[in-house]
Amino acid sequence: MFHHTRIRLAATAAVAVAAIGLTACGSGSGDEIVDKPKAKASAKADSGDAQKPAAEKSSAAPEVAKVGDTLALKGMESGSGLDVTVVKVADNAKPSDEFFAPESGNRWIGVQFQLVNTGSKVYSDAPMNGAKMADDQGQQFGTTIADIAAGPSMSSDVRLKPGAKALGWLVFEVPKASKVATVSFAMDSGFAQQAGEWKL
Repeated sequence: MFHHTRIRLAATAAVAVAAIGLTACGSGSGDEIVDKPKAKASAKADSGDAQKPAAEKSSAAPEVAKVGDTLALKGMESGSGLDVTVVKVADNAKPSDEFFAPESGNRWIGVQFQLVNTGSKVYSDAPMNGAKMADDQGQQFGTTIADIAAGPSMSSDVRLKPGAKALGWLVFEVPKASKVATVSFAMDSGFAQQAGEWKL
């Protein structure tokens, strides 16, 4: 028991040192919240249509990102960037097998993310480290390792060359009574200055 505790403390200390090192490198750790989505491709194709009403044009890019919207994010390193889309949300997500389930009083919420490398460098990270969920009371929840029936999980070690994409579910465990409000994502395991935020 003592041996396991010592390993856990050593791992915690290593993470803390890494976090301090990243912060020292100039990371704002989410200093800038990005919530203005990119215009949909179909809206761009229609942009030359002078007959389209102004109200309809403006609806192509809503003021605050929601499910289905894409946010353009930058990483800490020059030349690193992702287009991140919240594709779907599965509230009260069912486990993919009978051996794992949320703790009593909690539920799982799955969020399907699509990541597209828009930068000039290879993207290599564990996306689950950079995702957070918040409820309407301001409580924040990190991801949990779980497989849900909605579909395949996002890999814990994603490597994308420029132009490549990854698709998968990240799972959050929240109290059953919580009313979720937003989900956020930042590059560099959450230490990038920019963090994308979607309203749920």
